[in-house]
Amino acid sequence: MQTEHIATPFGRRRMTLASVKSQFDSARIKKGKSASKWKIYRDTCEARSLLGLRDRALAVLNALLSFYPETDLIEGSNLVVFPSNAQLIVRANGIAGTTLRENLGFLVRAGLIHRNDSPNGKRYARKGRDGSIETAYGFNLAPLLARSEELALLAQRVAEGKLRLKVIKEKITIARRDIRKLISAATEEGAAGDWQSIEDRFVAITRGLRTVKADAGLAESLDELTLLREGIVNLLEVQLISEKSDTNGAENRQHIQYSNTESILEFEPSSETEQGERPNRKAKRQREPIRSFPLGMVVRTCPQISDYAPGGRIGQWRDLMAAAVVVRSMLGVSPSGYQEACEVMGQEHAAVAMACILERAGHINSAGAYLRDLTARAGRGEFSLGPMLMALMRIAAPTRTRSA
Repeated sequence: MQTEHIATPFGRRRMTLASVKSQFDSARIKKGKSASKWKIYRDTCEARSLLGLRDRALAVLNALLSFYPETDLIEGSNLVVFPSNAQLIVRANGIAGTTLRENLGFLVRAGLIHRNDSPNGKRYARKGRDGSIETAYGFNLAPLLARSEELALLAQRVAEGKLRLKVIKEKITIARRDIRKLISAATEEGAAGDWQSIEDRFVAITRGLRTVKADAGLAESLDELTLLREGIVNLLEVQLISEKSDTNGAENRQHIQYSNTESILEFEPSSETEQGERPNRKAKRQREPIRSFPLGMVVRTCPQISDYAPGGRIGQWRDLMAAAVVVRSMLGVSPSGYQEACEVMGQEHAAVAMACILERAGHINSAGAYLRDLTARAGRGEFSLGPMLMALMRIAAPTRTRSA
C-alpha cells in the first residue's frame, strides 16, 4: 500500500491510504447527525474482535471520549479532544507512556480516530474572544460519528455469532447426554448391536471437541453427534418394531445393524423387488416420518453428488434434488422408481438416498432395484437414512484422518 510521510518537528509520522480515506469519510458526515458517544463506545467494545482491537486500546478510547464534554457526538461541533499524555495515562488506568502511544496508533489505524496535528506537534486549542474554541489540535472523534451505524452492525454480528455458538454448544451438550443414556440403557438391557463400536465412535467425537475452537468445527461435531444419536435411535426402533410386528421373522428382517453398518449399501434386494414389483400403496403411510439431516452434513458425507449439481456446487436442497435427477438417469434408475421413492420418502430424502447410492455405486448390483427395496422398507416404517449416512461417514473417517 502506498504511504505518505508528513514531516513534523518530532519526526516523520506514517500516514496510510486507509487513514486518508477515514478523514474523507469523516468530512462527509450527514448534516445534523448525532449519536451517543457511549453507545458508540459499547458497540466498538462488542466489535473489537472484528476491528482487531485489544482491551488496552479500548481503555484509551474510553479516556479520549471522557474529555469530550457532551454526551452526544454532533456533526458541526468541535469533535477534537486535546488532552496531554499525562492526562490520558491517568484516565486510562495508569498505563505506561509507551503503551499509550502504541494503542493510540491502533485506534488511528483502525479508523476510529484521526490526528489533527498542530505545527509544533502539541495538542491544544485556540479560543476566540467569546471563549468558544476556534481551532483545536489533538485527536478528532469524527470517524466514530461517521461510522456509528457500521459499528452498530458489527456489534450485532458479533452478538449473533455468540448466540449461535451458545446454541451449538447447548445442542452438543444435549446430544452427548442423550447418546450416553441410550448406550447405557442398550448395554444394560442387552440390546442387539455392536455397542463397543458405537461407544468408540462416541468417545472419538467427544475427544475431538477438546481441540475444536472455530464455530464451523463445532457445527461439524454437532452434525456427527446428531447422526450418531439418530443411528442409535433407529437401531433400537427397528428392533422394537420388528419384535412387535412379526416375532417369527424379526431376526431375519433386522437389516440395519450397527455392527454391520458398512454393509448396508451392499444389501441385495429380494427377487420380487428385482423383478420391479412396486411397493404396496398402503405402505406409504409411514409409521413415523423419516428424520431430516443437515444439508451440509449430507454433502460432506456424499461429496460425489456435488459434481452433478448446477455449477458443481450444492448450496441448498433444490440443488441436491436437481443433482439427484441427473444421477438417477446415470445409474439407470427408472423414472417411475424414483417417483415412487419421492412419494414415499419425500423429495429431499429420496435425493439423499440417491446421493448415498452414488457413493457406493460400485458395490450395488442394481441401483434401481436397490432404491425400490429402500422405498418398500420406508413405506413399512423399517428404513431410515441415519444408518446409511452413518455407514458412509465411518467409511470416510479413516481417509479424513490420514489427510489431516
